[in-house]
Amino acid sequence: MTNYFPMPGHKIATIDDIHALESIDVNDLTLPSSTYQLLKQSAIDFADSTALKFIINATVDESSIDLTYHQLFTRITQTANGLHSLGVTDDTVVSMMLPNLPQTHFTIWGAEAAGIFNPINPLLDVGHIVSILNEAQSKVLVTMAPTPGSDLWEKAQEIMAQVDSLDYIVAINVANSPNQMDYLSNSVLDFDQLTNVQPGDHLVSGRDIKATDIASYFHTGGTTGTPKLAPHTHANEVIGCYQMVAGLAMGTHSVGLCGLPLFHVNGVFVTGLAPWMVGAQIVLATPAGYRTPAVIENFWALIEKYNVSFFSCVPTILSGLLTVPSDDYDLSSLDVALCGAAPLATELMKKFEEKTGLVLVEGYGQTEGTCASTANPKYGVRKVGSVGLPLPYLKLKIIEVDDKGKYVRECDTNEAGEICISGPNVFSGYKQAEQNEGQWPLEGWFNTGDLGRLDEEGYLWLTGRSKDLIIRGGHNIDPQMIEEAYYQHPDVIEAVAIGKPDKRVGELPVVYIHLSPNSSMTEAQLLEYGKNNINERAAVPKQVFLVDAMPVTAVGKIFKPTLRNQLIYDMVTAELTASLQVSFEAKVVIDKKFGQCVTITAAADSHSAITEILGGYGFKLIVKLL
Repeated sequence: MTNYFPMPGHKIATIDDIHALESIDVNDLTLPSSTYQLLKQSAIDFADSTALKFIINATVDESSIDLTYHQLFTRITQTANGLHSLGVTDDTVVSMMLPNLPQTHFTIWGAEAAGIFNPINPLLDVGHIVSILNEAQSKVLVTMAPTPGSDLWEKAQEIMAQVDSLDYIVAINVANSPNQMDYLSNSVLDFDQLTNVQPGDHLVSGRDIKATDIASYFHTGGTTGTPKLAPHTHANEVIGCYQMVAGLAMGTHSVGLCGLPLFHVNGVFVTGLAPWMVGAQIVLATPAGYRTPAVIENFWALIEKYNVSFFSCVPTILSGLLTVPSDDYDLSSLDVALCGAAPLATELMKKFEEKTGLVLVEGYGQTEGTCASTANPKYGVRKVGSVGLPLPYLKLKIIEVDDKGKYVRECDTNEAGEICISGPNVFSGYKQAEQNEGQWPLEGWFNTGDLGRLDEEGYLWLTGRSKDLIIRGGHNIDPQMIEEAYYQHPDVIEAVAIGKPDKRVGELPVVYIHLSPNSSMTEAQLLEYGKNNINERAAVPKQVFLVDAMPVTAVGKIFKPTLRNQLIYDMVTAELTASLQVSFEAKVVIDKKFGQCVTITAAADSHSAITEILGGYGFKLIVKLL
């Protein structure tokens, strides 16, 4: 059996353990040269072991559809060969717009073996998807055949008409009804008919995939606005998986539940390729994942039935699971839960761990770093509020930059600044050259756009975002898109969109509007305007605030932190006033060490109630004695 790990059983507890692993040069790890080679090696090492269990409905009594490692690799190879027969070569892009299915994995890894893979969020509006495919110059789109309850086929028809490079749609017919396939044509092909006739033991192309070849173009930068494509090399993805396996101590004993979408790096790598690197098993929980109500309703029963040892999620999932009774289920198989993509409230973490007895590991990462950059050590001190230690071979640097994004100096310990990352998992730049301006303040160091500090023991603490992204349930929303929609209204002089803290989804979009003097528009009318003029549902503001003027800097630039502080102040004072019968003082600031910080000063006997009321938010809460 292949052993990629020169220190078997090495457990990461401290930064010194990470440095011990790094004493071996990354080039001496004898890692597979490509994702296809990784899967081929696993098919040899774990041939008859179960790689994937697919559950369609997430009911307790249903039977799963199982694939061994050998079967998984065979279907991936057949898919690669089918794509090759359509003219896909190493620089051809295959886009995918699918829910979570076994065929989704066949497509991901088959596309990377034949050409370049490009995943699409099926929830995006057609215009945004078209812009991504045009930027990628996609030749093939793999999507759903006409399927009751799904609009993907209809979207695909609109997309095909607007993307000149797109030659083929490959349709997955889950209904498997050959008598109802009149939608097929010379340019619309059936997935099974295309792939089933192909050999499954070798690549017909004879392609020798190099570590430096582009494996994928992952879309990043939010669900709205100008598309950004982050190219990953095969080496980026393979080494990224190695880092995750090492950091989380995955092995053949591991069973992961995948509920996150397979168009996102977390679902693809944390609950996909990384576990398969070491012979672990993945339970793919329904086509819609966590969006399927039964997945949450039956979650603990599914953990017990399939002996799940880990799952990955965003904070909203933890909030939902807190409402589902778990006492009657055997959760002894569960080892760890991973949480990322959005800030995790301290109280939410505490409540979840108290309820389940689980170790909850908060991490941090980005598409530009393949997936993960840091994680709290599973075997070491988990500092609540921190996003942990860097994964092996990933380097962090906190720096100060000037107003043009140029490097000024490296920050001191516990001094907040721009978070920069460097390492073999970090991409080399966006596909579009203009997107790279200001992103590389030092050679080989990518500026994540996030703000943070490193403490004395090497733990990373996030303190804010230099980007003004609104993060709703793990999805990024570009506020500029909201603002531009409102600027089209003839009565709007200024529009500023920000994220309002929310216990369930992290942040909700709201917008501040400065109207022309003679306007009679109301907040309700402006809310309705947003619903009618913003195509992305998640980006539609939940509240509109009318203001006479926007706060500005000395040079006249709108200063969003002032609006955000006032919004949070009004929100917390309203909540506390409604719930408490005692006096208190509230203060909201942007703290260099803690980021968004709320300080409540009140009598001692009200402190626990204040923590209970406000502890579920993502901002730093400090309760002091009056």
